[in-house]
Amino acid sequence: MPRKKVVPEEPEQVNDMELEPQVPEEVVESLDQPPADVPQEDATPHADGEEVTLPESPPQDTDTTSVEGLEIEQGEGTDNPPEPSSEESADVPEEPSVMRPFWMEPSSPSSPPPDPEPVPPQKSDRQSFYGLDFNALDRGLTAEERQEWNSIYASYRGRSALTGTIIGVDPLHISVRNKETGAMEKKTMYCAIVVPFRVRVVIPDTEMWEQEQARPDFVLQNMVGATIDFIIIKVDRENGVAVASRRMAARSQRYFFAHRPGLNRTGAQVKCRVLSVGPRRCLVECYGHDINLTQRELRYTAIPDLREEYHPGEELDCVVTGFDPEKDSLQISVKATQSNPFDGAEQRHPVGSRRYATIAGKYGGGVFCNLPDGTVCMCSYSYQHEDSDFMVGDTVIVLVQRFEEKKRQMYGKIVSKW
Repeated sequence: MPRKKVVPEEPEQVNDMELEPQVPEEVVESLDQPPADVPQEDATPHADGEEVTLPESPPQDTDTTSVEGLEIEQGEGTDNPPEPSSEESADVPEEPSVMRPFWMEPSSPSSPPPDPEPVPPQKSDRQSFYGLDFNALDRGLTAEERQEWNSIYASYRGRSALTGTIIGVDPLHISVRNKETGAMEKKTMYCAIVVPFRVRVVIPDTEMWEQEQARPDFVLQNMVGATIDFIIIKVDRENGVAVASRRMAARSQRYFFAHRPGLNRTGAQVKCRVLSVGPRRCLVECYGHDINLTQRELRYTAIPDLREEYHPGEELDCVVTGFDPEKDSLQISVKATQSNPFDGAEQRHPVGSRRYATIAGKYGGGVFCNLPDGTVCMCSYSYQHEDSDFMVGDTVIVLVQRFEEKKRQMYGKIVSKW
């Protein structure tokens, strides 16, 4: 039986954005079911019999993007077909819908969405450390291994400093947090390796120096054998590895030194440790201060190559020559702990005497010669000799010519090669 068509007396104006005409209330019940002569499976073809071209979905093998620590696929969810267009729904409706004013909408309350499952907070390194079962982990250790791990635990808990020797420098991949973005970035950097007994302690290059005092990589590579202080900042007990910071230990040492007048006063005798040695300079550490010393601050005697006289790991006596607490700068002298060989040299080597000496260096046409007692004689060549005739390390005969008390310097002339 054909369906009766009901036309309202005053049809309402249909908005251009509406998809279906409004229907009076008296025919709402008759529109609950779709017309029998319009099959529902014919909703996808176009009215003219042509297929509707849908927009292509983005490819599924797109790159991943990290969002707040999660990896998501940018092409996710594109397998589902899109909703039919407004033209399709207007031409072939699957199920007519009735647009009602908001006061005619059913008042059945919708069920509240389920509460999301709570996400457990991510534990920090220190929380994970405190959650370890140390009795189970340390049960099979020897007495030496147990003492080593106890020292590492104490340093990590209380920021106490440990002392060790650098046995090697390895390039490692380290995850470093970017201070500007807060993200973890993987970098390859040189790391100092310290093994107190059996545990490998890794000290990255960024934890060796203060940021404003960063040094080239070759300085760290030449520190094998040096003795340093460090503080444990991370413990990987399962893998038997710990990460440490030398600069944190140096800060504590500098604070201790600055508040001890007996140590930082001018003339006080302290000790320094040799970290790295080059041909002309030597890097030492004194109470957390990294100081470059030249040959003039090390000895009165001229030294051709400092690497032949000093090595990383040595401990030297030195004297404080200046300390500025505001700038936290320290000046020391190793030479000041030694007696000056110039004292009494005029009596030991009178003018006109000839002495056996060794060429220690050349500079600006002059030749530095070391006498057996450590006195340095600044020499020139005799008229019959050239500079190419003599090399550093050669043994020569020196004629003493004069002394200068103000400069505390002895002068002479090379007369022959011995």
